[in-house]
Amino acid sequence: MKLSREIEAFCDRLGHRFAEPELITRALTHASLSSATRPDNQRLEFLGDRVLGLVMAEAVLAQDQAASEGQLAPRFNALVRKEACAEVARAIDLGAVLRLGKSEMTTGGRRKTALLGDAMEAVIAAVYLDAGFEAARAVVLRLWGARVASVAEDARDAKTALQEWAQARGMAPPVYEELSREGPDHAPVFRVAARLGDGRAAEAEGRVKRQAEQAAAKALLDRLDQG
Repeated sequence: MKLSREIEAFCDRLGHRFAEPELITRALTHASLSSATRPDNQRLEFLGDRVLGLVMAEAVLAQDQAASEGQLAPRFNALVRKEACAEVARAIDLGAVLRLGKSEMTTGGRRKTALLGDAMEAVIAAVYLDAGFEAARAVVLRLWGARVASVAEDARDAKTALQEWAQARGMAPPVYEELSREGPDHAPVFRVAARLGDGRAAEAEGRVKRQAEQAAAKALLDRLDQG
């Protein structure tokens, strides 16, 4: 199977050349374009999520050998959440080579956090199946490198920090609202809004509701810091 010039360029950005090109083609195929002869990337996404999780678990342990489980867990979650995967996907312009159906094409699918995050996990699985765990680990660590180095700050307890910010200003505690739940049962994606009493709010996604709440709180804190 011969890859298009655009996908070959993407493989260069990814840092892996595929012995089995059909793997990367499948990893880049969204369910909106799937058919009996064109499988989508959902099964690869399921596997890639687990490969990424193992690599990141090793990485946070190696980075801080004195950290407790309570400190490691939020750092791990910050590295594997949907937004982090989508940020990496954007950095290597994965959206440009996503294979989408018309419905997703017309609604900006190439820019959607959920689609980009899922496809990034599928690409990790494709590397794993093509060349093994060490190859996948090398790709992940190269792409996530700066995030691993700064994750201790990024993974602070944002919900507590946001509540303290509100209380210090005589405001009611922030509230969290589940806006949507999408994706397959084995890998749901929750979208949550964090709101202050004065109406200021921010939204974020996560694989579990608590993770989405933390990400939304952090997004709102970042917005408050800027303004």
